Amino acid sequence: MQFGVSTFVWFSPFDTKALDLVYKVKDMGYDILEVAVEDKDLIDWAKLKQVVRDAGIKVTISGAFGAERDISSDDPRNREQGLQYITDCVRIAADMGSPVFGGPVYSAVGKTRIVSAEQKQQEREWCLENLVKAGKIARECGVTIGVEPLNRFETDMINTADQAISLVKEVGDPNVKILLDTFHCNIEEKNIPDTIRKVGKDLLCHIQGNESDRGTPGTGHLDWAGINDALVEIGYDGAIVLETFGAPSKELARAACIWRPLANSADELASEGLKFYKQQFSGSSQTAAK
Repeated sequence: MQFGVSTFVWFSPFDTKALDLVYKVKDMGYDILEVAVEDKDLIDWAKLKQVVRDAGIKVTISGAFGAERDISSDDPRNREQGLQYITDCVRIAADMGSPVFGGPVYSAVGKTRIVSAEQKQQEREWCLENLVKAGKIARECGVTIGVEPLNRFETDMINTADQAISLVKEVGDPNVKILLDTFHCNIEEKNIPDTIRKVGKDLLCHIQGNESDRGTPGTGHLDWAGINDALVEIGYDGAIVLETFGAPSKELARAACIWRPLANSADELASEGLKFYKQQFSGSSQTAAK
């Protein structure tokens, strides 16, 4: 099992001035730095690629979706910008060697409303139309798009694994799969291990292993042993990435409802989180291979 940590733990947005984070994450013992792309133009990607290569660490790419990047929006400009953003991130992922680009690609974070069934259906159709286009680009780039269900307080569109499975199957592209975040699952799913089994190896492309309160893994009430057992059972061979928010921007804090520090420090959260990961998931890949 490979372990990663998101740039969100320290920075929002991440930019070229923060490239020393690559070495910090490597020194902590992580295998992967997950780069959250809030603004692609803030990052010198060629320089980051060189630093990552020098440090001997891998990269995965995740997205940040505001109203102007909503592929299910009733504003065609937002839908167009959303598809362009996904396209840009998929191409960045391919260039950086990331097998996945993940996030709530279907809508804007913080978009929570009660709307008519007709409007819901129309938004779904816009979403599907754009995800089909995005899937084609992902196939050409050799990258998998991970559709991430969010909890009910952050989206009204895809809250559960069942909803994600339905959407992904309707898209019908082998390069559009599912990303599970255990924080969101803790709110929306009856049983996280059973949810992992339901999604299964064929559809599960990425895991963000976050605690019940988005704090340090192992300090909350998640069934980590059960999560490990389910991942072993399905033969999951992807990464587990810690994604929480140490210093969120005002926009991100509002969208994700982050109003207080989630740990004593970002460094402590990341280092203690990795220590827990290694204790909890030690030998998972070897066990799964038997």
